[in-house]
Amino acid sequence: MNWRDHISVDPQVCHGKPCVAGTRVMVSIILDNLAVGQSIDEILVSYPTVTAEAIRATLAYAADLSRERLVPLSA
Repeated sequence: MNWRDHISVDPQVCHGKPCVAGTRVMVSIILDNLAVGQSIDEILVSYPTVTAEAIRATLAYAADLSRERLVPLSA
């Protein structure tokens, strides 16, 4: 799967934050929900315009970002 097929950035939508393509659901919202333990099925109920494949694409997008950018962690 290519996450680029499911993630879009448009300066006119959500202030240019990455969103699930065709929606105003920001990638960060999906990732936040996954981080607190929500299942894909629970997210799909909360955001019916998002698909399971798009949720997996947000994870792939985050994985790509983590390869490109380092966030310093305190010791």
